[in-house]
Amino acid sequence: MKILQNFWNSPIGPKTTHFWGPVVGWGIPIAAMVDTNKPPELISGNMTTVMCIYSALFMRFAWMVQPQNLHLLALHAANESVQLYQLSRWLKFQGFLGDKSLQQKNEEAET
Repeated sequence: MKILQNFWNSPIGPKTTHFWGPVVGWGIPIAAMVDTNKPPELISGNMTTVMCIYSALFMRFAWMVQPQNLHLLALHAANESVQLYQLSRWLKFQGFLGDKSLQQKNEEAET
């Protein structure tokens, strides 16, 4: 009981935004993980790049803020990983990475 009481009253417990912000924030990387099954032409390169920058900045914030918010750090590390994967899929589709984009391969297959 003492452990629960300490958690409840801690500076990063459920009475604070240090707790609820990351809990709600997990929706972003979960949605990105679900989107990995969708075709790469549906990925927004601009938005994915912004999400990568956003998560990188907030990882630093979560590390530097007092008290440290490791839950927020884990959230943004997971989001950074998924967003970088999505960005690599988009870059491959656009032809920036690899030999040819999927779109070019499909066009060649049709001719």
